[in-house]
Amino acid sequence: MKTFFRNIGSVVLVSLFLISCDDTYISSIPDYPVYLELNLVTTYPIFRNSYNKSLTFLTPVTAVERIGYGGILVYTGFDGAYYAFDMSCPYEHQSKVRVKPNELGQAVCEKCGTVYDIGYGVGNPTKRTRPNLPDTTALAKEVLKQYKTTYSGYYLYVTQR
Repeated sequence: MKTFFRNIGSVVLVSLFLISCDDTYISSIPDYPVYLELNLVTTYPIFRNSYNKSLTFLTPVTAVERIGYGGILVYTGFDGAYYAFDMSCPYEHQSKVRVKPNELGQAVCEKCGTVYDIGYGVGNPTKRTRPNLPDTTALAKEVLKQYKTTYSGYYLYVTQR
């Protein structure tokens, strides 16, 4: 009987956890149109099958491309998967204050110094590199705004989620 109640309790806990997980995350970065079509054979061949490489887009290359709020950072993670983020720092909330990728699988804000972990496509804030700024205890609490990537044929598409 004890085992029965323990199993029921486990089922209830797991059910509550699954119900509480939804996909209604709202970013402080405003929604702007996003669309990139990257040819990984002719235009970006060294980006194909790469690891820990990044491309940044601050202006559209073609008339149909859209680059979000502050530009788009496209990244191949340590796992070889493709990820895309808006380059605007969520802590700063300005389109012209952007993060820049480094070779450590991170993106660093040029103004506040917040370091975001992008190595596996999450975009979590991890630390600040500029401790001399006011309010150094206030680490950004929001992840980088992420965009959807789809690889089809020789093309990588970046769109809104």
